[in-house]
This record gives sequence, structure tokens and C-alpha cells, in this order.
Amino acid sequence: MRPFGYKDKFGYLFGDFGNDFFFALVASFLMVYYTDVFHIHPAAAGGLFLLARLWDAIADITWGRFIDTRKASKHGKFKPWIYRMSFPLVISGVLMFVYIPGMSDGFYLAYAYVTYILWGTLYSTVNIPYGSMASVITADPVERTVLSTWRSLGATLAQLIVGVLGPLLMFVNNEANANRFLMGAVIFGVLSITSYMACYKLSIERVVMDENEKPNTNLKKTLQGLLKNKPLIIFLIGSLIFLINLMLIGTVNTYLFKDYFGNAQLLSVLSLVQSATIFIGMPLVKPLVAKFGKKEVAATGFLLSTVIYLLLYLIPDLSVVQYMIILSVGLFGYALFNLISWAFITDLVDYHEYLTGLREDATIYSIYSFSRKVGQAVAGGIGGVAVAAVGYNASLHVQTAQTLKGIYLLATLVPAIGLFLVFVCIAVLYPLNKKRTAQLVSDINAKRMSN
Repeated sequence: MRPFGYKDKFGYLFGDFGNDFFFALVASFLMVYYTDVFHIHPAAAGGLFLLARLWDAIADITWGRFIDTRKASKHGKFKPWIYRMSFPLVISGVLMFVYIPGMSDGFYLAYAYVTYILWGTLYSTVNIPYGSMASVITADPVERTVLSTWRSLGATLAQLIVGVLGPLLMFVNNEANANRFLMGAVIFGVLSITSYMACYKLSIERVVMDENEKPNTNLKKTLQGLLKNKPLIIFLIGSLIFLINLMLIGTVNTYLFKDYFGNAQLLSVLSLVQSATIFIGMPLVKPLVAKFGKKEVAATGFLLSTVIYLLLYLIPDLSVVQYMIILSVGLFGYALFNLISWAFITDLVDYHEYLTGLREDATIYSIYSFSRKVGQAVAGGIGGVAVAAVGYNASLHVQTAQTLKGIYLLATLVPAIGLFLVFVCIAVLYPLNKKRTAQLVSDINAKRMSN
């Protein structure tokens, strides 16, 4: 078996590259497709997204548990599922953008429900094994950080491609075009399936359990281990706060640039700045984690972001250029966490094995994914509620001074508080520092050799 190297890095990159062609397409353009092509009321579409996120959360847990109760094949425990399920996943993704003219409003709503929930369910069947696979490609904590970084790069590249090509492909004369949307879905589908096959071919599962060991089907033992897994619980809480914070920032930034700064087009520049922080952070993450540790790097990044958002709140009357220059430093701070967040999960899988003796990669990863889906469902409307609370009135061409002040507060002070809470979770409460993580790997290897 070849040692861990660039084939594995590119293979893992291609996994999220394939994931995000449709994930980014859905996140950016499905709502406008539903409202402008299917003519579904926005509130009805929002209800579908809420219900689907909750269902996806259940699907994640169910599929993760299913995989961990199955024996690995000669090709590995997770890779075969990526190969088997990627084809139906991509087909379901294309089906979401099939428009049949002349049908009733009820038909279009029902079709949206069936195809979107089907796609979300099948997404779990590929994403759960893909995310879980990082912990078996390598046992080295620094190499796992590298995989997390390359995964983030894959997602960022796919989002850039969809973000740039999507509007050019799918809109005609500034209007959503049903045939062009389908063409875009087919193109992104071909790119997606090609990426999944590259992930399957290039990646190797190296951490293999004893072939004679039966998979654990004792759910009670698993649950007892999860409840004792303090690092997992703290990480889930911190991640949930971070996710809610991100969703709030994403919503409020639209109003900040459109109403406070008076230039919504600069949001595209902000997107480029956000992508740039990922690219800048990529080569820095591995040496930083190797020297200081994941917990230490993430905590420093969150503290930096907290200080920057607080500074933005305290400095009055910034121009939009000054604001973005200062903000870019804050974006870089939590980009460090985004680049290594998936590597935290591999450590939590190890800790679960240390506590219970059970190697349940998919279960741990699916619980993390479950918490993210629930957070997305619950926090989906928080931005709208917050903007309404500061008095935003869509009928006004220019918002009141009080509302603009409230929007600025939502964009600066509130994120500063949220990011500080995440900093406390990671820096103070999360126990797996660099030294403890290295010891954990050593202890697990010793246990395996003694069995």
C-alpha cells in the first residue's frame, strides 16, 4: 500500500468538489428557480426548505448508523458507498431542475417536495461516507488537517465555478430560463460524477479494523459513549453557535451593503475576499497546526475575528472600502477554523474509540452533520427576524437612521459576541489540545496492538 501523499489529497479534494457543484447550485439558485419558473410562493418554498433540513438531519444519523453496522469490503468501508450512491444522487439533482410546462400549481409544489427531499436524502448517502473517510485515510493528526484543508479547497473551487458560470448559463435577459437551468444542472452533474469517481480512484482507506471483528450493533453502548464524549459535545455546541453566527452575517451583509453602504454590487467583491482568505490560509494551516495544534490555531483565529468585529463596531463612519479591508482580517480569522474543522471530527472519532473501543467513524460524523442540519433549520429565519427587529421596511427607498444603525450593529457587534462564545468553547472548554491529541493516537494504537 502506497504511503499517504498527493493522490490522497487530490482524491479527497475531488469529493467535496463533486458535492458542492449541486450543493452550491441549490443554495444559490434553487429558490429563484422555484419562485420564477415553478411560480411557488416564497413562503411555501421556505417551508419546504425547513422540512427538508429536518428530514436531512434524520437521514444523516440513520445512514451513518447503517454504515457503521456493516462490515468493510475489500475496497474499504466508505469508498464503495461513494461509488454506488453518487450516480442516483446526481440523477436526482438533475431531476430537481426538470420543468414540465402546463401543469398546475399543486403539481409543481408536489414535484418540488419529492425531488428536493429525494436529493437531500441521497446527498446523505454520499456525504456521510465521504466525510467519515478522512479518519481512515490516515491516522496522523497533521495529515488529517491537510485533508481538511484540501476538502475546503475543493468546496471553494466548486462554489466559485457555480457562482461565476451559474448566472451566465441559467439566466436570459436577467430572467430565470427553465431550459438553461436544466442545461446547467446537466453540466454540473457531469462534473460532479467525474469528481466522485476521481475521489473513489485516488483515495485509499489505510486505518482498517480487525477483519474478524463484528460491527457494533449495540446502540445503547454507542449512546453511552457519545454522552461521555465531552470533546464532541463541546465541539457541537461551539459549531452550532458558529453556524448561527455565519447565517446571521450572511443575511445581514446583504442589507448592510445595499442600505447602509448603498452599493449591493460590492457583495460580489466581498465574496471574492472571502474566497481569498481560504486560499491565503491554505498553505499556512499545516505548519501552524504542526507547531501549535488544531485547538490552538482555531481558538486564535476566533479571538482575532472577535477583536476585528468589535473594532468595526467601535470605529464610526467607516467607508465601505475601509470596512472591507478591516473585515478581511476577521474573515481570515475564522477561515482558519473552516480549513481545519473537518480534522476536528477525526480526533473526535479517535476519542470515541478510546472511550468505548468502538470504531464508529460514520456515526460520529453523522452526528456532527445532524447538528449542522438542525442548526440550519432552526436558524434559517434568524436573520430575517433580526432585520425586522431593527425596523427594516422594504417599502422605503431609504431606511431610517435608527434602522441603519441597527443593521450596522447586527453586522458587527452581534457577530463579535457570537464569535467570542465560540472562542470560549474551543479555547477554554474543549480539552483536546496538541499534546492530548498526540497522546490519544498513541493510546489507541497501543490498545489495538494489545487486542
